[in-house]
Amino acid sequence: MQKNQDNAVILVLGGVRSGKSRYAQQLAERFGRVTFVATAERRDDEEMHRKIERHRADRPAHWTTVEEPIALGRVVQSSGDNSDAILIDCLTLFSANLMEAYGSNEAGLGACVEDLCRALKATSCKVILVSNEVGSGVVPAYALGRRFRDVVGEINQRVAVVADTVVLMVAGLPLPLKGSLEGGHR
Repeated sequence: MQKNQDNAVILVLGGVRSGKSRYAQQLAERFGRVTFVATAERRDDEEMHRKIERHRADRPAHWTTVEEPIALGRVVQSSGDNSDAILIDCLTLFSANLMEAYGSNEAGLGACVEDLCRALKATSCKVILVSNEVGSGVVPAYALGRRFRDVVGEINQRVAVVADTVVLMVAGLPLPLKGSLEGGHR
C-alpha cells in the first residue's frame, strides 16, 4: 500500500517527562475521529491510577478510548477504517505487558510485535505511537531490568523501521530523527 500524508506512521520517543505524550496528543488533536489506545492496565497501584486519570482528563472527550494491553495489531486493524488517527500510548507498557504474558516465549512476544508492524504498514489512517527511549540510561542491575530495556529497544527499532516519521523528545522539544516534523509543529 502506498502511504500518503493521511496514513503516515509517527513514532514519538523520549525519556520520562520529556513531553512525548503531550506532543503526540497535539498531533492527534488535528484530526476529527481519534481512537486513543491505552496499553496501561489498572492494577493495585495508586500512582498508576492517578496517572491514568490525569491522562484521561487531558484527552478530548469525543475521542474513542480502547484499553488494550497486548493485541495492538488487532486494534490498529479494526480501528483504521473508523478513525482519522490512532494514538497508541505507550509501547513501553506494551513491552512490559508482553513480557508478563509471554515470559521467555520469544516467539509469542515477537509474533505480537510483528502483528503490530504489519497492521501499521496496512492501515488507512494516521497512527501515532509513544514510547520511552530506554537505551540512554544506566544499565539495569538486574537481569529482568536488562531484558525489559532490550525488549523496549527492539520494539522501538522495529516500529521505527515501519514509521514514516520518528521524533525524539528532549526537554519538551521535538527533534526529528526520521522524516520531518508535522507542519513545523513544536
